[in-house]
Amino acid sequence: MASSVQEASSSAAVSVASAKQVDMKFEIVVIPVSDVDRAKAFYTQLGWRLDADFAQGSNYRVIQFTPPGSGCSIIFGKDVTAAAPGSAKGLYLIVSDLAAARSELLARGVAVSEIFHGASDNYSGADEPYLFGSNRVAGPDPARSSYRSFSSFQDPDGNEWLFQEITTRLPGRVVGDTSYASVADLIGALRRAAAAHGKHEERTGQADANWYDWYAEYMVKEQSGEPLPG
Repeated sequence: MASSVQEASSSAAVSVASAKQVDMKFEIVVIPVSDVDRAKAFYTQLGWRLDADFAQGSNYRVIQFTPPGSGCSIIFGKDVTAAAPGSAKGLYLIVSDLAAARSELLARGVAVSEIFHGASDNYSGADEPYLFGSNRVAGPDPARSSYRSFSSFQDPDGNEWLFQEITTRLPGRVVGDTSYASVADLIGALRRAAAAHGKHEERTGQADANWYDWYAEYMVKEQSGEPLPG
């Protein structure tokens, strides 16, 4: 009996181990809208990639858009979801340069809030567009820390989007090979590495002939949340 239990436990462990090796890629968020064509025009205005516009008869239509550099897409349409139009909240768009992302949407004629950071010691629930209802404080986070500076906008139905600026990930947030979602993302990482390397050379008092090795280490550790080179 004991042998049978051990074998069953071993089999279960193998099954769990195997399950953990299967990639589970989060790729779709459903956005509830009231006017499909109006929503399509808005997300086109954002400059997002139109992946599909598929209709089946007169009662079903689905449209898919993907933000630039994103591995996740949105879908909306007719008879796609029973959720109330405008009820999607806390939709985060992660950017490495918040000011640039905001300026791009403004140039496209999209209304975007001023940059703000959260008053983490005051969760009053008075400011719904910001996750957890934390009050907004004007301007970016004073320390320009990752995860703490935001800007927001809404689609015509009131579905609420947030830009969140992240330049350095917390430990454990990135698994596997280092990768960059876009040319702009890579450029931002190179610029941060260059600035940090300049301070490194100031500290050492000499030029670093192997700067590319230092850049590579810095960029990988920045993205994976490991301690940065000095």
